[in-house]
Amino acid sequence: MLKDFRAFIMRGNVVDLAVGVIIGAAFGSIVKSLVDDVLMPVLGLATGGIDFSNMFVLLKAGAKAPAPYASLGEAKAAGAVTLNYGVFINAVIAFVIVAFCVFLLVRAVARLHRAPPPAAPNTKDCQYCKRSIPLDATRCPECTSQLVAA
Repeated sequence: MLKDFRAFIMRGNVVDLAVGVIIGAAFGSIVKSLVDDVLMPVLGLATGGIDFSNMFVLLKAGAKAPAPYASLGEAKAAGAVTLNYGVFINAVIAFVIVAFCVFLLVRAVARLHRAPPPAAPNTKDCQYCKRSIPLDATRCPECTSQLVAA
């Protein structure tokens, strides 16, 4: 059983998947920082200072402090029940940015791995029997015809 498990773990696709998950997690944290620290402040400024992370609907006031609450943090600290649609908007924006970054990454990798140009032909067809023969042949080995230089 241990041999089978070791063989399973050492297969290339399992190791590749593990590396992909680790790199994906690191990439996710970079994109999260890009969204939270770079894009959302600019988007908030463009929308008149709206902070999406503090957009919520109060469903039930908290027992520790009465409503209204200036921020989502205050509402949570008071024990209020909230519908956090601003956090959802942030998650959707982060998803779109991650999807776009992955698209650009896949596109760049695809450009690097383009198919090599076809190799120059090293054969030609005999004018008489249409068999494939070497380019420098002067007589066809199949029909023994003398070849005309092309």
